[in-house]
Amino acid sequence: MMKRFFLFALLLTATCSIHAQKRQFRGAWIQAVNGQFQGMSRDLMQQTLVEQLNTLQQIGVNAIIFQVRPECDALYASQLEPWSRFLTGVQGRAPQPYWDPLAWMVDECHKRGMEIHAWINPYRAKTKGTIQLANTHISMMRPNSYFVYDNQYILNPALKENRDYICRVADDIVSRYDIDGFHIDDYFYPYPAPGQLIPDQQYYQTSRGGFATIGDWRRNNVNLFVKQLGETIHRRKPWVKFGVSPFGIYRNQSSDPKNGSATHGLQNYDDLYADVLLWVNNGWIDYCVPQVYWQIGHPAADYATLIKWWDKHASNRPLFIGEDVERTTKYPDPQNPASHQLPAKHRLHQQMHHVNGVVLWYAKAAVDNVGNYASVLRHSYWKYPALQPRMSFIDSKNPKKPRKLKAVWTSDGYVLFWKAPRGKKWDDKAVKYVVYRFNNGERINTDDPSKIFAITQRTFVNLPYDKGNVRYTYVVTALDRMSNESKAKKKKVKL
Repeated sequence: MMKRFFLFALLLTATCSIHAQKRQFRGAWIQAVNGQFQGMSRDLMQQTLVEQLNTLQQIGVNAIIFQVRPECDALYASQLEPWSRFLTGVQGRAPQPYWDPLAWMVDECHKRGMEIHAWINPYRAKTKGTIQLANTHISMMRPNSYFVYDNQYILNPALKENRDYICRVADDIVSRYDIDGFHIDDYFYPYPAPGQLIPDQQYYQTSRGGFATIGDWRRNNVNLFVKQLGETIHRRKPWVKFGVSPFGIYRNQSSDPKNGSATHGLQNYDDLYADVLLWVNNGWIDYCVPQVYWQIGHPAADYATLIKWWDKHASNRPLFIGEDVERTTKYPDPQNPASHQLPAKHRLHQQMHHVNGVVLWYAKAAVDNVGNYASVLRHSYWKYPALQPRMSFIDSKNPKKPRKLKAVWTSDGYVLFWKAPRGKKWDDKAVKYVVYRFNNGERINTDDPSKIFAITQRTFVNLPYDKGNVRYTYVVTALDRMSNESKAKKKKVKL
């Protein structure tokens, strides 16, 4: 019955381009900490990633958030931290044959028109399953830098040298790789474990700095780090977007009757010591992706309640919602038991004033088309391409339009060429182009995403020549690093 419903929904929504958004963040997390790449050969890992990226591109994904540092290690060439066991199987062992997964992913994402955001876990130094650490690991080099909690090593957020160290790692990544974003997840102080206390009371007593409670002191430690990290990233490259993906509940009403949500779960503010709203409202981060992984109707953390809460309280920076693909397709829509919850969640997104994107947890679940999730995105909700949302607080100036647009016959067929507009600084150079196609006599409307023919880094596109009897108007615009769009350059052709 559910399958029949989705065939109907697919046909219905595919005809409704009126709600299509031209600008929307459509991300997917590709994680390493689950071991999906551990011990893979280079060729097999590249083949796996190519298959994932191709499918995600077909679905409509326009940004990849790629995990490169699960436990103070590296899925990239680093002089600061050892190679990750989640890549080679042994921490500190370089891949053979040698390659750099992050550099490779930057190239692969960019040639597909996708952004790539490098994702690190800032504080976690050892996961529960890690047994052997490399001699060059920070916990071996600086044994006083971390504390042990629930069989994990956690870099102590109270130590300034740890904040400086993480920022040094971030600066190294940002300076050497052409990434579009830098991303941290929901692990700040560790998730509470029954019967265990965070062993930092002595630090609090000796460096409390006027804070009346240890909770306020811990939050300040994290606040100092988040502010410093954002400044570090933007000092190196102002265009690299700094994003945070916090746990889905900020505070419950029982803790904060004024600003809390009508939920009953673990809290960012009180349990992880992450004051996310402070970071959003102070502009310390560039985008926020709360992990609203629950279903509509969850008794303690209802999806509908939470998306409305975040839409109301976290609007000072671009807001995207972290979606759990498997959970969305596992539970039926309370209003329509014949369907799972993707259509209902999509309707909620359309009702929000500030939500302008989704990040899929996790990429492989979407690639595997769990519950027809990817098919519905591809053929309906994400049928047409989308540009990245603007971030005018970083840069609002549009680049100049492309130059010398012309159609030329080549050995590869009929090709539309243009030249890059002139630009000297990072904020006025073109890095990508949008090619639109309109029927003869049709009004030129570059706000209509259904008219997007291609989004490309190249300064040409191959034209689908048939018999040369039909006229079309092609329009090309330039995008800068912040996806500001230029005025249009037009060319009429017969195809």
